[in-house]
Amino acid sequence: VQLQASGGGLVQAGGSLRLSCAASGSTFSNYVMGWFRQAPGKEREFVAAISGNGAITFHADSVKGRFTISRDSAKNTGYLQMNSLKSEDTGVYYCAADGKPMRNGSGWYKRPSDFGSWGQGTQVTVSS
Repeated sequence: VQLQASGGGLVQAGGSLRLSCAASGSTFSNYVMGWFRQAPGKEREFVAAISGNGAITFHADSVKGRFTISRDSAKNTGYLQMNSLKSEDTGVYYCAADGKPMRNGSGWYKRPSDFGSWGQGTQVTVSS
């Protein structure tokens, strides 16, 4: 599956952005989708993940209550709604996909190395 992330930009603290991840080349609902972010000088970190049918979601503690992951399989697109943005949310945001079952007990969806397909990243900058 090929992924194309978009929707990043510059926003003031407290503002909102919605990131999109357009998928092509395969049946999107067969894939778990994840969002990760990477700040300068830091490792890529887990933000959120969603099962292929959209029924199961996980969010990192740092974004819980502020960010929401979702997907529209009819549009082959995933989303990350980001509200109440903080300066520490600044970074490049990546969407990723993989065909492994989400609930295999390992929590693999939190590890970047376990995702086989990646989008190109979109920059999010939050000014304080």
